[in-house]
Amino acid sequence: MSLTMIGGVKIPIVGLGTWQATNEEELEAALEAALETGYRHIDTATVYQNEHVIGKVLNKWLTSGKLKREDIFITTKLPSTHLHPDLVESALKESLQKLQLEYVDLYLMHSPIYMKFIEAGKPMEPLPTDHLAVWKKMEEQVDAKRTRTIGVSNFSVDQLDRIVKNCRIQPANIQVELHVYFQRKQLRDYCKKHNIVIVSYGTLGSPGLNEFMKKFGSKVDNPSLLADPVVTKIAQKHNKATSQVLLRHLTQNDIVVIPKSVKPERVKQNFNFLDFTLDAEDLKALEALDKDVEGRLFRMDNLNPKIKDHPEYPYKSK
Repeated sequence: MSLTMIGGVKIPIVGLGTWQATNEEELEAALEAALETGYRHIDTATVYQNEHVIGKVLNKWLTSGKLKREDIFITTKLPSTHLHPDLVESALKESLQKLQLEYVDLYLMHSPIYMKFIEAGKPMEPLPTDHLAVWKKMEEQVDAKRTRTIGVSNFSVDQLDRIVKNCRIQPANIQVELHVYFQRKQLRDYCKKHNIVIVSYGTLGSPGLNEFMKKFGSKVDNPSLLADPVVTKIAQKHNKATSQVLLRHLTQNDIVVIPKSVKPERVKQNFNFLDFTLDAEDLKALEALDKDVEGRLFRMDNLNPKIKDHPEYPYKSK
């Protein structure tokens, strides 16, 4: 099952997320399991530091003839350290080299704030950021056939709208945190109006987020979406895992999901959930769980308090 983006590019509605997948052996096993299961959409980014592992597995499948390039959808992202017009092309070329590909299917601006690396262990320094100048260089990557289409990630509606109103090639996609506690209705309405496909991250509540934040000295205690009693009740009703209910809730609303796991059995479970349908009662109960902005789990300023005063800090609007 796939959705058609602007320009006719089709994106599979289920993909494999790879954030925090840095153990090479584990990721290779997860990728093998994913491709054998039927995944044809893999999401990565420069900052995930695993493009080279994905490239190794893809090359194996492509050269063996088990997979054709046109049958796999690959997304990667321009890092915040390269959110400058002079750095876009070199960043994508480096990603392509690691991925061992001539092009990606979707290239995203990963963050709305340009950042400068200072030194290990210290927050990066936010710098003046010109989205429109960077977007022109993103458009040039489509012209050069290094990417089939382009989009943004972690942008607000206002930031996305500024690009839409001033672009030559419209953003085809936006990737944001979106889940049952944070359903992003304003963004969804905007994207529907402008034919922009949404990719959700954190769909399952990102169970590893609390531990990840501890590494940076941030104490967070995010709730478990997987243990929510409403979700649990619906899962029991359909004889499904709670993860499958959370994923199905979004795909029934035409939102792409990219659940991450490096456990082969979980990788398979996160793919095989399209064989049931949530009914109107289920959907109503899940929609009632929306906490709006209070349900947000990911916050950039938890990692770097300096960005809160930046003009392009995205959480000033939904």
